[in-house]
Amino acid sequence: IGAYARQIEAIRTAVPGYGEGWKCKLVMASVLESSGLNITRLTVEDPHGKIDTVRLSPAAYLQIVAATNYKQRVRKMTEYYHADRLNYAVAGTPNRLEYDQGFFVKNGDGAADVKPIAHLYKSQVYALAAHLGIPEEICRRAPTTDTYSLEQTQEEFYFSLPYQLMDLCLYGMNHGISAGVVAAAAGLTAAQVEKVYKDIVSKRRAARYLHARPQLPAAMDRD
Repeated sequence: IGAYARQIEAIRTAVPGYGEGWKCKLVMASVLESSGLNITRLTVEDPHGKIDTVRLSPAAYLQIVAATNYKQRVRKMTEYYHADRLNYAVAGTPNRLEYDQGFFVKNGDGAADVKPIAHLYKSQVYALAAHLGIPEEICRRAPTTDTYSLEQTQEEFYFSLPYQLMDLCLYGMNHGISAGVVAAAAGLTAAQVEKVYKDIVSKRRAARYLHARPQLPAAMDRD
């Protein structure tokens, strides 16, 4: 479908030698270590195992994201093809952390007829999996979008913190719990939790577009 060709084209604007045998992923520094705007960077590994991390131009970054989103939307089209063929509904899999913070592709993995675990924090999803007897091999496997050739976690790509800490901070913010109280439970400082709170607000702002319905030029009357 050309998604990877477009991805490679963008990568070569920052790493001209990128080619066969190379691997890549996008990474973001921990929100606890960032002193200002947290910039996504590109990490590449050459065929000899040498790893380098470089900064991307805005155009290259957007093209890489567009290419990976392209793949996810094609996958979703395939899901809907089979759902239509079998007269089924499509189930989406975002948990509360992902849904709240916009960790999904609009009209890609974010498209679904029902999202049965969107109200559950990620920690609760793992607890539910254990209760249902889901095999440990599946529970331990790192979730991945399968769009980058280097192993990539959700933490280093988007959340900037392990999900256990993100869940605590999101719960605290949702329930008006002070940063100091959350910090004591999470093993962080109050200042660090305040940073996470600000990051949550920032991601919610960016996620408005993902949650928004299509805009109409005028209200649709019933007459």
